[in-house]
Amino acid sequence: MFENIPILSLITFLPALAAVFLMIMSRAAKSQEAKDQLAKNAPFVALLISGVVFLLSLILVFAFDGSTADFQFTEDAAWLGGGIEYRMGVDGISILFVLLTAFLTPLCIFASQTSIKDRMLEYMVAFLILETLMIGVFCSLDLVLFYLFFEAVLIPMYIIIGVWGGKNRVYASYKFFLYTLLGSVLMLAAIIWIYVLSGQQLGAPTTDMAVLMRDLDIPLGAQTWLWLAFFASFAVKMPMWPVHTWLPDAHVEAPTAGSVILAGILLKLGGYGLLRFSLPLFPDASMAFMPLVFGMSVIAIIYTSLVAYRQHDMKKLIAYSSVAHMGFVTMGIFAMNVQGIQGAIFQMLSHGLISGALFFCVGVIYDRMHTREIAFYGGLVKQMPVFAVFLLFFTMANVGLPGTSGFVGEILTMVGAYQVNPWVAAGAALGMILSAVYALHLYREVVFGEVTNPKLETITDMTSREVLILAPLALFTLVLGVYPSLVTDITAASVDNLLADIAAATTAGGR
Repeated sequence: MFENIPILSLITFLPALAAVFLMIMSRAAKSQEAKDQLAKNAPFVALLISGVVFLLSLILVFAFDGSTADFQFTEDAAWLGGGIEYRMGVDGISILFVLLTAFLTPLCIFASQTSIKDRMLEYMVAFLILETLMIGVFCSLDLVLFYLFFEAVLIPMYIIIGVWGGKNRVYASYKFFLYTLLGSVLMLAAIIWIYVLSGQQLGAPTTDMAVLMRDLDIPLGAQTWLWLAFFASFAVKMPMWPVHTWLPDAHVEAPTAGSVILAGILLKLGGYGLLRFSLPLFPDASMAFMPLVFGMSVIAIIYTSLVAYRQHDMKKLIAYSSVAHMGFVTMGIFAMNVQGIQGAIFQMLSHGLISGALFFCVGVIYDRMHTREIAFYGGLVKQMPVFAVFLLFFTMANVGLPGTSGFVGEILTMVGAYQVNPWVAAGAALGMILSAVYALHLYREVVFGEVTNPKLETITDMTSREVLILAPLALFTLVLGVYPSLVTDITAASVDNLLADIAAATTAGGR
C-alpha cells in the first residue's frame, strides 16, 4: 500500500515541519498584532497536524500485517556512512507505540489551549518537535539514529517543564535532564563498542539493528558490560527503583499536558528499549540478570505503592503509582515467556491511556482551584458528578479492575512471572492490593464526604471540552479490557520471534 511513499518518515517529521513553519511565520511577523494573531492560531495548526499524524498512523496499523515478525514499511537511505544509515521500520512491538503517541499528542494539544496562558506559539512548537522525536524512537532501525531520537526527546520536555511548569520548575527540569542524560552516556559508549565489534566479526562495521540481531555473536563477558550500559539508560528512563526520584518532581512541576506525555509515552521508551535491544542483543546477560531485575521490580511495586499512599499531592501520588506499574512491565519483560512479554507490552499501552487520563483529571480541578493538595478537596461528587464518574472509572482501571485494560496487562505479567518464580508473582500480587489502597483512598478523600471547604461551593463540573478529551481515553481503556486481542494479535508474531531468537542464542551458549 505504501511501497512508493515514505510513510514512516512522513508520520515522524510532519510535526517538526509544522513547528518549523510556525517559527518561520513568527520571524516573518512584523507587528505585535500579527505575532499575537499567530500565537492565537498556533494551537489550531498544531492540532490539525497532530490529527493528520494520528489518522496516518491509524491507516498504518490497518495496513500492518500481523502474521509476520518482519519489519514493515521499511525505509533506507544513506546518512553518515561507514555502516551508519537512515533506517526506519516497524514491527508488532513498535507500531502500537507509534499509534499511542499519535493518539495522545492531539489530546494534549487540545487540552493546552485553555490551560497555557503565555508563549502559546513556543509551547506548540515544543510539543510538535517532541512528537517527532518520540515517534522517531519507535521507528528507528539504526542504533545511532535511535540514540539521537532517544536523547533528543529530553530537550523539548526539559523546555516544557522549565518554562511552563510550576514554581520549582527549574529544579525539576534540571533533575529530569541530568538523571536521564547520565544514564544515556553509558549507552552511547556501548553503541560504539557494538559498532567496533560488528566490524571485527562481520567484516564491515554497522549499526543496522536487523543485521546486529541476526548475525552479531557477542561473547558473554562483553554481553554483561553492554547489558549494564544499556540497562542504566533504560532503567532511568522508565524509571525503575532506585533511580526513580526525578519522576515525582518532574510530574508535579510539569503542566498537565506535559505530565500526560511524560507518563503516557516517555516512560515507555525504557521498556521499549529493553525489548528492542537488551533481550535480543544480550540474551545470556539478560538471563543472568533476571533475578536482579525481578528483585528491583518487586521492590518498585511494593515500596512505591506504600510511598504513594503517604502523598499529599495528587500528582505525586499518581507519579509514584506509575513507578509501581512500570515494575510490572520489567517483571513481565524478564519473565521471558509469551505471557510475560505480551503482558508487558499491553501494560505499557494501557498505562499510557490510564495514567494520561488520571493526570488530565487532576488538571481539571487544578485549573479551577490551582492546588493539587488532597486535603483541600472533598465532596466533589455533589459539585462535579460527571468528573466523579470519570475519576472513578480511571481509578478502577488503575487498580486493575477486570473489564478494563489495566487488568489485562497486570494479570498477564503476573502469569508470566509465576511460571518463572512464584514468589515474584506473589510480591506483585501484594502490590496490586496496595494499589487499590492508595487509589481508593485518593478517590474517597477527593470525591466523597461533605464539602467542608467554602471555596469548593462554587466549583463547576467538567466542560464539554474536558469531556471530549477524557471520553476517548475511557472508550479505549474499556475496549482493550474487553478485547485484548486487538493488541495481542498484532504483537504475537514479533513476540514469538523474539522469544525464539532468545532461546536459540542461549541454547547455543551465546551469540
